[in-house]
Amino acid sequence: MPDPTRRTVVCGLLAGLVAPVSLAACSSTSDTPPAAPPAPTGGGGSAGGGATPLAKLADVPVGGGTIVNGGPGRVLLVRPSENEVRGYDPVCPHAGASVGLPSGGTITCPAHGSVFNASSGDVQKGPATTGLTPVNVKIDGDNIVSA
Repeated sequence: MPDPTRRTVVCGLLAGLVAPVSLAACSSTSDTPPAAPPAPTGGGGSAGGGATPLAKLADVPVGGGTIVNGGPGRVLLVRPSENEVRGYDPVCPHAGASVGLPSGGTITCPAHGSVFNASSGDVQKGPATTGLTPVNVKIDGDNIVSA
C-alpha cells in the first residue's frame, strides 16, 4: 500500500506549482497592466483616431513610391507631388502579379507589361482591362496613414 504521506506531499507540491500559474493567468488583478494599443505617431495622431501608420512621408520620394505592409495589407504608396499621396493594391488586376514601383509617372507590371497611371491607377496599356484597386490613405503630420 502506498505511503499516504508521500502522496500528499507530491500532490501538494504539484498543486502548489500549478495553481499560482493558473490563477495568475486567470486573475483580473495583476502587477502588470494590460498591453495598451499603440499610440498614434507624428502630428499628435489623426482626427479619426483609428488611422494606421503605414510609412513616414519622408520615406516615399516625390514622383516615386514604395510597397508597405500595413493595416489593410500590402499597399503601394505613390507620391505624385509634395503634398499628395495615393494608395493602391499592388496586385495587377490582370494576372495577380505584384506591380513595380512608379517610374516616370507610370507603374508597370513586370509579368505581362500592363502599364498604369501612377497618379490615378488607371490602366494605360493592357493586357489589364481595369486599373489598380485604390486603397484610402492620407498624410497625417509626418506619416502616411490608412484613411
